[in-house]
Amino acid sequence: MYADKLLNAYKNANKYVQDKQIAHDLNLEPNKISKIRKGVRQLTDNEALFLAEGAGIEPEVALLGCHADRNDNPEIKAIWQNIAKKFNGQGLQGLSLSLVAVLGYNIAVTVQHSKFALCILC
Repeated sequence: MYADKLLNAYKNANKYVQDKQIAHDLNLEPNKISKIRKGVRQLTDNEALFLAEGAGIEPEVALLGCHADRNDNPEIKAIWQNIAKKFNGQGLQGLSLSLVAVLGYNIAVTVQHSKFALCILC
């Protein structure tokens, strides 16, 4: 369960001893942290981002892990977990560079198509 790891990472990063300290930071009742650890309640995206930031974890990885926790379908859950592992293992720099390359290529192609269309119209 990724939420449990995220809570532990935040707890260790802040040198907290009790979960109620995390609950205070998240403005939650302490019993809600217990429910999250047991899998009864899931972290919201905002809570996951807050914990990731406080623990020094990539926010994308935190959201992927929490989405994997939320899903009840074992096949879909496994896919989310696999995506999170890939991002966690490689870091997100490769993904960012690929997205920049793809977007840059798409912009260049769009500009060329626009010039071609203008030439045809003239």
